[in-house]
Amino acid sequence: MAATDFKDYYAILGLNKTATSDEIKKTFRKLARKYHPDMNPGNKEAEARFKEVNEAYEVLSDPEKRKKYDQYGQYWKQAATTPGGWPGGGSTNVDFGGVDFSEYGSFDEFINALLGRAGNSAGSGRNAKWNYSNYRTGGPTGFGGFEDFAGYENRSAGSSLDTEVLVSLTLGEAFRGTSKRVATGEVSIPAGVKTGSKIRVKGKGQVDPYTKQQGDLYLKLEVLPHAFFQFEGENLVCEVPITPDEAVLGASIEVPAPEGMITVKFPAGIRSGQSLRLRGKGWPKPKKNERTDLLVKIAIVPPKELTTVERESYEKIKANRTFNPRSNLNQMLL
Repeated sequence: MAATDFKDYYAILGLNKTATSDEIKKTFRKLARKYHPDMNPGNKEAEARFKEVNEAYEVLSDPEKRKKYDQYGQYWKQAATTPGGWPGGGSTNVDFGGVDFSEYGSFDEFINALLGRAGNSAGSGRNAKWNYSNYRTGGPTGFGGFEDFAGYENRSAGSSLDTEVLVSLTLGEAFRGTSKRVATGEVSIPAGVKTGSKIRVKGKGQVDPYTKQQGDLYLKLEVLPHAFFQFEGENLVCEVPITPDEAVLGASIEVPAPEGMITVKFPAGIRSGQSLRLRGKGWPKPKKNERTDLLVKIAIVPPKELTTVERESYEKIKANRTFNPRSNLNQMLL
């Protein structure tokens, strides 16, 4: 990743490094709703911001990823995908002698400079301009023993020629299925995949320069967090606000489902926290013409501001109310 490509995830969310996990989550939900494609149809700029916000939240909401990001900055991904944090293993608490990573345009440049300095200090006279790619491939220099340096890039998925690539999807892409372009071309991703799912693309991995055999490409999928829908086991879950009068009297309301708005009827007297199960309205089951359930959790939300008529009505209800939900609390005394 070039220095100019470095993304300040804290700045994207409008936060600083001292932000708590709750602050990060609250800010993400606010921005995700603001820039969600469904709220900004055809707006490419909003779509790009939505993806940035999702990417920032995916890193900063994960304690381990956030720790790597805070420690290594623009090189956090390389640190996160190798044993011990950096290619070649070892402790993540390595002292790099006050190296300013911003001096390097890429991770390769950093490694080339590091290896060059190490070689010179050892009196070997090796050229500091050796290309790091020679170490990754065991190329013309013949230093095949340094192949572990490539661990962050070509992680083995089976044989030594297999390659694993991380592919991020929005919830909509994962729900409907999509196509993604990777280094070897375009690949199709079926509907219903989830974070951790893997897709094998035969014959699209690395090529052995001697035997000409080619490994397989493995797509490791991650589904980005969504502002409204979350997973609860195999099912989808969402939270829908209703008013106090709707809770008392019951109502029919419009609720978002993955494929669009649907009408949901709930009974009088429903309570906050109760869930309505919409069967077959949840997540697609791969290779089956079925879907899991959608759980709609109810949240009763009182109005913050009242008109004169509304306040008079609530005062009248209060004065004439016979129901007391706290009538048995005196029996709870020790």
